[in-house]
Order: sequence, then structure tokens, then C-alpha cells
Amino acid sequence: MPMAAPVPQMLTANRLKDGDVLYWKAGGWVEALRDGEVFAESAPADVALAEAQSFVTGNVVVNPYLFDVRVDANGIHPVKEREIIRAAGPSVRNDLGKQADPFTSPSVGRSTRAALASTSGGGQSVPMQRPPTRNAAHSDLPTKGEVKEETSSMDSFDVSI
Repeated sequence: MPMAAPVPQMLTANRLKDGDVLYWKAGGWVEALRDGEVFAESAPADVALAEAQSFVTGNVVVNPYLFDVRVDANGIHPVKEREIIRAAGPSVRNDLGKQADPFTSPSVGRSTRAALASTSGGGQSVPMQRPPTRNAAHSDLPTKGEVKEETSSMDSFDVSI
């Protein structure tokens, strides 16, 4: 019986400082899945995993491990749901994290990224503004260090029975 071809893999970990998902590339770490290194053979993947341990002992990353990917004309795609979610960013709010940035989000198609990049004119990239961290619906909430005067709506509360 012929042996199955090895499944391509990538190396991932979380940055200890802020928890961001990172991907291995040529002896270091990158933030975007599409920029990470894909290992077609298990031997180089195992070597990279061993090298990543120095980043663990240096308190840079935590829990490096290999995961399976599929590579096609549209890019790199994690095989397991866990890695799909990790690549997209936090799943609690779509306006924050990697999923909010059209240049790093795996959820945004290549055509959208290309269209956004081409709107800058002359092939130069224009830095995009990230969405505000405060939701407009909560603009009445105090910011860090700001104190809002406490008022009570109970003074005009009316109950009809």
C-alpha cells in the first residue's frame, strides 16, 4: 500500500504580551496567516517547532504547535475549525482585532484587499484607520480616567397599575 503524501503544516503560537496569534516564518513570528511559512514535509516542521521553544523560554510566545493546512490558488487555509477561528481573530466583536482589518483578515477576500489597496492611487499603500474601540451606541460611557456625574432616572419614574 502506497504511503500518503504528507499534509502541509504551519507553526503557530500566542504572543505572551497580548495574546495575539502568531505564525512562524524563517526563524521568527508574523501576525498574518498568509505571511506564515508552510511546511510541506514533517522534518522541517519539527525543526521549526524545536526552534520555537527558545521563544517560549524567552517569554515571547506560549504554546507553539503545528497544525494542518490546505494550500491552493487562493492562499493558505487551515483545515480545522479551531485554526480558522484563531486566524480570523477574536470572535466576540467583528469590529476589533484581525477580522476588522481588511489587510489581515482571512475573512475578507483577495479582491477586496486589492480594491482597497488600489484606491490609494499610484500603487502606494495608504494606512487604513482602525475602527474606534468604543462603540457609538456606548458613547455616553466614560473613558479611562474620566468621571461622569451620577444621575438617577428614578426621580421621574412612574408606575401605572
